[in-house]
Amino acid sequence: MSAASRTIYFKNNAGCLWEEPQAYLHLEYYPGARNEAQFQALLNHARQALVRHGWSKMLINQQQMSGFTNAEETWMINEWLPRAVQEGGYRYGAVVVAHDVFARLAMTSVVMTSRKLGHQYRSFEHEPEAIAWLLKQG
Repeated sequence: MSAASRTIYFKNNAGCLWEEPQAYLHLEYYPGARNEAQFQALLNHARQALVRHGWSKMLINQQQMSGFTNAEETWMINEWLPRAVQEGGYRYGAVVVAHDVFARLAMTSVVMTSRKLGHQYRSFEHEPEAIAWLLKQG
């Protein structure tokens, strides 16, 4: 799918959210340290976009991302993910894994801790594979 056919939903220094025409949200994290408020704003806008569209799928590109801080990880597990699943209908996350090993480990921790919520993550090395899997879900 060409980049011209998607719409930017939200963007800040932590990353960018696109609305994809194939009915999923695309989140791309930017490299470097993140401001906690901007990180939370990015993910809160992701939840709002899922609600707005009634979508259940998200492509999460973490290739350039640095590892989550303890505060980010705690907030994601205890606040954002439960709300995204319960209020936003979030069910499927296709994760394009980070190059940074610490970011990979942090995401593994989030996935393992949040399994009881009823959503499914799957990890990929490349975006086309992630998109293909995501489009087969639901």
